[in-house]
Amino acid sequence: MILRHISCCIVAAGLLLTAGAARGQETAPLAAYGALPSLELVQLSPSGDRLAFITVVGEQRTLAVVDLTTNTSLGAVGVGVIKVRDLEWIDQQRVLITTSSTESLPQIGLDKSELFLGQVFNVATGRVVRMLNPTPGLFPVLMSAVHIRTDDDRSDLFVRAFSFENYGALDLYRVDPDTGVARRAEGMPHNVDDFILDPSGRSIVRSTYEERGKTWGLLIRQGGQFREAWRVAAPLDPPGLMGLGMAGDSVIVAAERPDMRREGREDAEYFDVNLASGAWRPVRFEFDPDALLFHPVTQRLIGASRLDEGGRRYVFAEDTSAALWSSVQRSLPNVAPSIVSWSDDLRTVVVFTSGPGDSGSYRLIDLETAEMRSVGRAYSGIGPSQVAPVQSISFEAADGLTLHGYLTTPPGRDARNLPLVVLAHGGPAGRDEPGFDWWAQALASRGYGVLQVNFRGSTGYGRAFTEAGYGEWGRKMQTDLSDGVRHLASQGVIDPGRVCIVGGSYGGYAALAGPTLDQGVYRCAVSVAGVADLRTMIEYAADRGERRDNSAVRYWNRFMGGDGPGDRSLDARSPARLADKADAPILLIHGRDDSVVPIAQSRQMAQALRRAGKPVSFIELDGEDHWLSRAETRTRMLTETVAFLEANNPVE
Repeated sequence: MILRHISCCIVAAGLLLTAGAARGQETAPLAAYGALPSLELVQLSPSGDRLAFITVVGEQRTLAVVDLTTNTSLGAVGVGVIKVRDLEWIDQQRVLITTSSTESLPQIGLDKSELFLGQVFNVATGRVVRMLNPTPGLFPVLMSAVHIRTDDDRSDLFVRAFSFENYGALDLYRVDPDTGVARRAEGMPHNVDDFILDPSGRSIVRSTYEERGKTWGLLIRQGGQFREAWRVAAPLDPPGLMGLGMAGDSVIVAAERPDMRREGREDAEYFDVNLASGAWRPVRFEFDPDALLFHPVTQRLIGASRLDEGGRRYVFAEDTSAALWSSVQRSLPNVAPSIVSWSDDLRTVVVFTSGPGDSGSYRLIDLETAEMRSVGRAYSGIGPSQVAPVQSISFEAADGLTLHGYLTTPPGRDARNLPLVVLAHGGPAGRDEPGFDWWAQALASRGYGVLQVNFRGSTGYGRAFTEAGYGEWGRKMQTDLSDGVRHLASQGVIDPGRVCIVGGSYGGYAALAGPTLDQGVYRCAVSVAGVADLRTMIEYAADRGERRDNSAVRYWNRFMGGDGPGDRSLDARSPARLADKADAPILLIHGRDDSVVPIAQSRQMAQALRRAGKPVSFIELDGEDHWLSRAETRTRMLTETVAFLEANNPVE
């Protein structure tokens, strides 16, 4: 869908953005929580004197651009109802918008998948062009991340694209941001899964993955040719290219290198590989990072960050950046801001905060003058007094493993004898985070305590903790949740007789496994896009890959503890095959456009429960994907979930 130009006033009341009036003391409607963030993807221009962001009203998204020196609008374009996944300045005049849609194209063998498109908005002309679209023979879909390269005279976009004329090649193309026209920059074999470009847009490092041999390779350009510098067996968790090293003459690789372990030292997760010699050197920080930071201009490593229980921590590799970040922290004491965007000179920064009384706020900070300005709030329909308090908790699982999580309690109510909702996260290799969570907040606003447990298998607590979840679907990953219920009951926080379980994706599986595998704990369960039958889920992954033994199948096998789609031992932990054991009513909610967990999973569960004579309700969401990307269907999910909870586990 091509963006359409509209006029829009976005500067009001002395703020960069007025997204809506704050609500008072009354309970906010569920639509305020189900709404898409009214402000997102806030990005500073290279000079730091312009700001681009997406505003959302209902389902309609708008890209807006503001001049920070005059506090006036420079223009806006309506994006419509399509999903905006990323926003990035190309230069001072042009903004790249990345969108996606769920599509099936059987004529080229493409099953239901999320396809990504690139569009460029020119602030000066108000014109919008679509990347790749004008080029004959190219499928106008982004087949890699878009890389921006700018010199004194021009800016270009580099991206891989599918060529119908060149037998389905996935070569690298140089795209003119003014016309969207692409020309082939260099050939890239299909087995290239990532690459790093030099300042001119030429790839200097590539990585390959061989699905048949399950091997990952590192290739370095030397003398005009690529030389394989390293190859390793990687059936799961292949290494990854992160970016350029600090001096620009090396590349940072995330990898396991047991051959480089040193007695008495923690294993390194990142390595600096010299481009000339191919020598590897461990890169260590004062903590184990979950993200690396790269300079917006040089693309070189400048620091790292990690999400802890108190928020995101940062460390920088050079003194200037470290001093600038210290200024940010001094400007925002008692909160843990996260970096959203930086100007090219690192002197101006946009940060995001959320927490007590804050449903999510963006702030612009001038690090030289220490001036701080409000940009806007993510959930403008939820006032400070309506933000439910969140506290970190820790407890021991039945086998003694220490677990962490978060308890959200109803605003203005004592945390005693509460009805509880266990809200299980997806992944399972993911985690819940501190701060404002729209789903947990919506449930707490209706009088429920909400428990979010980072069960074993979650990320963020070290490799050993994640590996402790391997093979534990329906086993210890499940009882970690009910151990959290028992912990809160022992503290008198919740009433153990009034507990339900809710979750999406893997959390949807956990919601179904509660009444069928961990009985006697829950009065009801709500599964959103959940896995119901482990064997058929693996079969789905096998059918979608180039080979049936593909990386997705191996991922599911590892966490489920199975041996492929033919492993009938998985049936003993598949809720759809245990429907006759369900001891609580179940609500199923699933999007028809889900390309991750097919809606057939919920349909199979609904049929099994009906055959077993068990209480079940099933709601199919039109036009919704796996991530609840639409406000209308998100709100409907919340409305149906709350109605189901109130019917089966009333607050009073």
